[in-house]
Amino acid sequence: MSVEQYNTVFTGDGSARVNRAFIFGIGLNLAFTAVEFAAGLIYGSLALLSDAAHNLSDVGSLLIALAAYRLAKIAPTKRFTFGFGKSTILASLVNAIILLIVTGGILAEAIKRFAEPRPTEGVAIIIVAGIGIVINTVSAALFFRDKKSDLNMRGAFLHLAIDAVVSLGVVISGLIIHFTGWLMVDPVISIVIAGVIIVSTWNLFRESLRLTTDAVPAGIRHDEVVKSINSVEGVNEVHHVHIWAISTTLNSLTAHVVLNPGLSAKEIGDIKMRVRERLGKHGIGHVTIETETSEDNCGKPGC
Repeated sequence: MSVEQYNTVFTGDGSARVNRAFIFGIGLNLAFTAVEFAAGLIYGSLALLSDAAHNLSDVGSLLIALAAYRLAKIAPTKRFTFGFGKSTILASLVNAIILLIVTGGILAEAIKRFAEPRPTEGVAIIIVAGIGIVINTVSAALFFRDKKSDLNMRGAFLHLAIDAVVSLGVVISGLIIHFTGWLMVDPVISIVIAGVIIVSTWNLFRESLRLTTDAVPAGIRHDEVVKSINSVEGVNEVHHVHIWAISTTLNSLTAHVVLNPGLSAKEIGDIKMRVRERLGKHGIGHVTIETETSEDNCGKPGC
C-alpha cells in the first residue's frame, strides 16, 4: 500500500478541512477560556470558572485529537506495521477521561459553594456566557460533518457541543441571580452542568475503551458479518473470524474461509473480491482472508 493510498484509507477526504477546523477551534477556545477565567475570578462566579475549566480541557482535548489525527496520516513502517491509526482511539479515550475528571472537580466545588455561597454579578455572567454559546456553537459546527464517521471527531464535536450547553446553563444562572438575587443557583446550575457532561461523555468513554481492547466496533454485528460471508457463492464455511478497529475510521477483519474444492485461482480471486465487497457494506475496510477447502480439514482449533 502506497503512502497516498494509506492516507486515503485511514483519514479519508477533507484532510485540509479537518486540519483547519482543529486549528481554528483551538485558537478560538483558548482565547475565550482566558477571558472567561478572568471574568470568573473578577465576579466570583463558580459557573463561569467551571465553564472556563471545561473550556480549557477542551483546548487540551482538541490538541490531543489533532496530534492523533496527524499521527494517523503517517504511513506504516517495519516496526509499526499498522501505522499510528490506533492513536486516534487512544485520543478519544483520553478526551473522555479528561471530561470526567473535570466534571468531578466541578461537582466538588459546587458542593463546597452550598456551604459557603459567594456574591456574583449576574449581568457580567450573562454577557460572558452568551459569547461562549456563540463561540462553542461555531466551533462544534466545524466537526459536525465528520462526527458520525470518526470517533475522534465525535469526541471533538461532543466537547464543543457540551460547552455550548454549559454556557447556556451559565446564562440561565446569571439571569436568575440578576432578577432574584438567589446565589444558590450558581452551584445548582454547576451540578446540572456536571450531570449533562457525565451523561453525554459516557458513551464516548465506553466505546473508546472497547476499541482499545480490540473489541468488535459498535455498529458491527459478528453474526451478521459471518452470515454475509457465508452467503457468497462458493463459500462453504467461515471460522477464526476476528474483527477490530485499526483507527477510529478503519475497521479490520481476518478470517479463514472454506471454499468448494477444485476452484481455479481466478475463481478464488473472484470470491475474495465479493467477500470484500460485502464486508465493505458492514463498514469493514481492511480485510485479510485465508482460503482453504473442506479437504484441508482446517476448522479445528489451532489450525
